[in-house]
Amino acid sequence: MANVNIKELLDSGVHFGHLTRKWDPNMAPYIYTERNGVHIIDLYKTAAKIEETAAALEKIANSGRKILFVATKKQAKDIVAEKAKAVNMPYITERWPGGMLTNFVTIRKAVKKMSSIDRMKQDGSFDALSKREKLQINRQREKLEKNLGSISDMTRLPGALFVVDVKKEHIAIAEAQKLNIPIFAMVDTNSDPRPIDFVIPSNDDASKSIDKVLSYITDAVANGLAERKAGKEKAKAEKEAPAAEAKEATTEEAK
Repeated sequence: MANVNIKELLDSGVHFGHLTRKWDPNMAPYIYTERNGVHIIDLYKTAAKIEETAAALEKIANSGRKILFVATKKQAKDIVAEKAKAVNMPYITERWPGGMLTNFVTIRKAVKKMSSIDRMKQDGSFDALSKREKLQINRQREKLEKNLGSISDMTRLPGALFVVDVKKEHIAIAEAQKLNIPIFAMVDTNSDPRPIDFVIPSNDDASKSIDKVLSYITDAVANGLAERKAGKEKAKAEKEAPAAEAKEATTEEAK
């Protein structure tokens, strides 16, 4: 369970919303007050929502499903890439490839194309190509790596989507909705929270705020993965124990 510290959220600027004239009225339940023409988010509600989100994502990670992190905005992309990598989860931080979820089979073919290029380089068949062909293939490989390299281990649709900035990532959200994939997101005061299953009302523009919220989320994912690993090891030990006991008994009888 994520123990969220309100002071840490405050120090990270998680409470700063957008200008009041840019607000989305559907965010009203999460707004505490208005200061100098800027909405201030209720951090107690944010903390409760982080804990709720963290608990749900911990369960998904524990189940063995992947969580796809999406953030293509400048302030968030490096943070999201680093945090997602740390817990071995897929992420999209370049342009969202249209049909990434709704046309997943085609996306997987593109990922497999990367693998086939890598195999060509390993088995020597790449060296037999002309200089021009090599150049074209290398360019294709670089482009695929940039856009899809971070999801190369995602062999099936993710168990959840975690989004930073729902306005910017509206295509990703629309695709997840079509496929009934649960959507978790940092939602600022200028965005509509209604399409989101688990809303974290928070400042999605400042890197410090994004980093702080993501830290709680990825810590929970790491816990879920650790519990899954421990459970597997325990099950393996329990399975092996009777066999070891039987072997010991047989040895005793032989003596």
